[in-house]
Amino acid sequence: MIRRIRTPLLALLGAATLSACFSLGGKPPPFLLTLDPDAAPATGTARTAADAATLTILIPTAPQKLRTTRIPVQQDDASIAYVQDAQWVEAPQRLFQRLVSETVAARTSRVVLDEGQYLTAPGEQLAGQLMEFGVDARSNEALVVYQAMLVSAGGKTVTQRRFEAREPIGGKVEAKPVGEALTRAANRVALDVAAWLGE
Repeated sequence: MIRRIRTPLLALLGAATLSACFSLGGKPPPFLLTLDPDAAPATGTARTAADAATLTILIPTAPQKLRTTRIPVQQDDASIAYVQDAQWVEAPQRLFQRLVSETVAARTSRVVLDEGQYLTAPGEQLAGQLMEFGVDARSNEALVVYQAMLVSAGGKTVTQRRFEAREPIGGKVEAKPVGEALTRAANRVALDVAAWLGE
């Protein structure tokens, strides 16, 4: 079966050809997916910064279709399915936040904090929205779109920037190739974010 959001009647006819790839599924997947960073801080690296020089990277907000451990597939402008047997080990917003934190810490000189640490030394804050984190079936690509918002220490200035990356899946829309393509796309976005913050 295919789960749809606001699916028009005509889309039901084309959905039959996708049923082999996408499913609601009731049984647990054979394995769980995660994101591995291409860049990570070296073990034993120590950094010191004043409170105002720290950077807290917050878990991004996300639309309803991403508030799940499943991977959405955008079939057209009005219908969404999920990749069969594909499931993240935890919410994709949290995985992405951790990936960006690792990448920024590795590629910049900033002292990077997460939400559990920022109350004592918030400094600058990187917030935003994870707008897309799934599959575009029309192009057979993994798509990651992140709308970043950098808030200065004290909240006096706010700078926004949008980041996007696409990676070809290179075959059927299945758990393993989709997970690998999303990891590549997420790493590209994380590297672009780190380059922006290092400017």
